[in-house]
Amino acid sequence: MKTYLSLANRAIDQFNRLIGWGLAALLLVMTVLIFWQVFARFVVGKPLFFSDEIARFAMLWLTFVGAGYAYRKGTLISVDIVLEYAGSKFACLLRIAIILCSALFAFIMVKYGLDLVERVSRQTAPSTRISMMWPYLAVPAGGIVILVNSLGLLLDEALGKPPVPKQEAS
Repeated sequence: MKTYLSLANRAIDQFNRLIGWGLAALLLVMTVLIFWQVFARFVVGKPLFFSDEIARFAMLWLTFVGAGYAYRKGTLISVDIVLEYAGSKFACLLRIAIILCSALFAFIMVKYGLDLVERVSRQTAPSTRISMMWPYLAVPAGGIVILVNSLGLLLDEALGKPPVPKQEAS
């Protein structure tokens, strides 16, 4: 049984590796578009009409999907003083409760995010004329990433892996 749980956990880690590369690509696209927008506006004198809109949509995807990615890595901001002072059994139960609450929130994101995507699918963006479905699709996609990573964190608890230590702010 532990072998299958470890295999599933490794698959989730590979999923996160792909998500990480996708986030890096989005950040690169966003950086290039914003740099080119500033260059075209102030040096060339003729700004692009679509770059700020695409950069904004990329930032939406970075935010929602990146939150799910950071959730698995343990790099989201949290108040964990109770976990620090709790015993090991209570801390484990509390972590499981937190993971389940996060999974419930992610499920709500997916359910109502898909409803939102359906409602805005007939609208188009002003500059690029693409369907507004694409930027709003970031909400359920981020929810799916959080759900997958919630499963990974539950598998970590089942396998007895220690939680990822948080880095202190310096």
